[in-house]
Amino acid sequence: VDAGYILDDVVYVKEGQTYFLRVIVDKTGVMTVEDCVTVTRVVDPIIDRLDLIETSYVLDVCSKEKGWD
Repeated sequence: VDAGYILDDVVYVKEGQTYFLRVIVDKTGVMTVEDCVTVTRVVDPIIDRLDLIETSYVLDVCSKEKGWD
């Protein structure tokens, strides 16, 4: 189902002692917190199933507007 989300970037970064898998999404119109929650619910089980990252990390789905550029 096309929900209108656009994958802008995916980055794996360490901030302090914590690793983040940051999925940056966009859409036509305004991204809301609920949009980020929706994308998280779709992405999280896929990432868990693939199990590509061995270290512990925090999944952070955020909007392009959050300023991670």
